Amino acid sequence: MRPRVVLVTGVSRYLGGRIAALLQADPEIERVVGVDTVPPKGDLGRTEFLRADIRNPLIAKVLAAASVDTVVHMNVIATPLGAGGRSTMKEINVIGTMQLLAACQKAPSMSRLVVKSTTSVYGSSPRDPALFTEDTEPRELPRTGYAKDAVEVEGYVRGFGRRRPDVTLTVLRFTNFIGPRIETPLTRYFSLPVVPAVLGYDPRLQFCHEDDGIEVLRRATLEDHPGIYNVGGAGVLLLSQAARRAGRPSVPVPSPAVALVGRVFRRAGLVDYSVEQLHFLEHGRAVDIRRLREQFGYSPAYTTMSAFDDFVRGRGLHKVINPDVVKRTEQTLLGALTRRPGRA
Repeated sequence: MRPRVVLVTGVSRYLGGRIAALLQADPEIERVVGVDTVPPKGDLGRTEFLRADIRNPLIAKVLAAASVDTVVHMNVIATPLGAGGRSTMKEINVIGTMQLLAACQKAPSMSRLVVKSTTSVYGSSPRDPALFTEDTEPRELPRTGYAKDAVEVEGYVRGFGRRRPDVTLTVLRFTNFIGPRIETPLTRYFSLPVVPAVLGYDPRLQFCHEDDGIEVLRRATLEDHPGIYNVGGAGVLLLSQAARRAGRPSVPVPSPAVALVGRVFRRAGLVDYSVEQLHFLEHGRAVDIRRLREQFGYSPAYTTMSAFDDFVRGRGLHKVINPDVVKRTEQTLLGALTRRPGRA
């Protein structure tokens, strides 16, 4: 059954706005309702924007008043600064999802729920398998930040699925998004004049091109694809390979100083990278996408390598040839590493 009324959470963010634009262009969809706590930066077309907080139980009235039959939950935030701090981020991610699911559970019109999740739920450790499948248990459960939030969110989503077996439930675990337009911690990281790398590590990275991600979200919204799916491009890139393709020199940083370097970048407004995301740069992560191809029926147009190359082209990245820029960035890093702990 194709959806008639779709609600998109996080519609003021880049991916939420893009999926809303695609859905509103479908003539068989009568209404697209977008909710967020902040207004969108651009025109949403015929998408009806409601300034609403999914942490508030009043979200149930929104679903009931619009007779929503499909919800696309995009409002799981990855960066603390983007949410206004770690506490607010957790409230939006976990409490917000709980309230949204409670509203969905009460809505008799509900028939489909699509949840944007992340492969961060698998964690990142030196004991990881070469590829995580959707059924692989993490070697170490994430204990902090966005990854921990995503694990909790998926737990509540599974509970919803047990209470409402009549609702088609699709969970999409995306690898790191990349592309010419999307802004993420990794796109900002690879845009730095100098890329800090953890000394002694060269992690495997896997990317999902923004266009592939949006197409998978669109199909999951319009078609019945129950289950959990890893979503990303085929293959991996080592961090060192990615840095070279972006023309960025790298500076090795001792592992104990990784969190300190992250704080330096956050204070400078360069990269909003949390501690667990920085540790991801030690071990990396790669997932199996066979279920996406064989059961979901979608083969990504971009491999990990071609997705990264499209990002490089789209941002106009080239080799940093100004030695002064490299020197200043290196001095910032070295200054942070040699500063006494009490002054950090």
